[in-house]
Amino acid sequence: MAARDFDPFRLDVEAFAKEGAQLEGRWPLVQLDRLAESALADPDAASDPAAGREVMWRVRGEERALRGGDSQIWLHLDARTELPLECQRCLKPVVTAVDAERSFLFVRGEDAAAQLDADSEQDVLALSRALDLRELIEDELLLALPLVPRHDVCLSPLPVSAAADEAAAEAPPHPFAGLAALKRGPRLN
Repeated sequence: MAARDFDPFRLDVEAFAKEGAQLEGRWPLVQLDRLAESALADPDAASDPAAGREVMWRVRGEERALRGGDSQIWLHLDARTELPLECQRCLKPVVTAVDAERSFLFVRGEDAAAQLDADSEQDVLALSRALDLRELIEDELLLALPLVPRHDVCLSPLPVSAAADEAAAEAPPHPFAGLAALKRGPRLN
C-alpha cells in the first residue's frame, strides 16, 4: 500500500494519524500574516521585517490504541522561527527564537472537545476532515511569543534625560508620609 500524500492546508487528521504519517516544511513568514505583524517594524528600513524569515515546522500523526477497542487520534507539532521584537529594556530590536512544541488529542464533536479540554491537562481539539496546519502552527507560535522580549544584556540602556532627573528631584512627598507620622503618635518634648 502506497503512502498517501497529505495536504497541510486541508489535512484529514484521522487518516493522517491512522497512517502514522509525518509532514514537514518551511513557509515564508510573510504567509503567516498575524505572526508577521508581531515582528518589529524598522522605521529606517524600507523592507518588511518578516521578509526572508521562515517558519520551519514538522507534524506527526499517531493513533493510540485503548482498552476496549477504541483509539485516540493525536497530532504532534513542532514549529520554530525567529522574529525581530522590541526589547522592553532598551527599546531596540532583539531577534527572538520562537518555538512551539505541542501535542493535540482529537475527539469527535465540539462539545466532547470542550468537555474533555476542561477536565484534562491535554490540548483537545474537535476532529475535522480538513485542518489547516498553517493556521494551527501560526496560532501556536503566537501563543509562544514572549510576554516581555528583551536582550540578555542590553548594549545601550535607555538614556535618562536631564528633565527626568529634575522631575525626580522635585517630586512631591509620598502621599502616605503624613500617615506614617500619625501612626508614630504625638511627640512628647
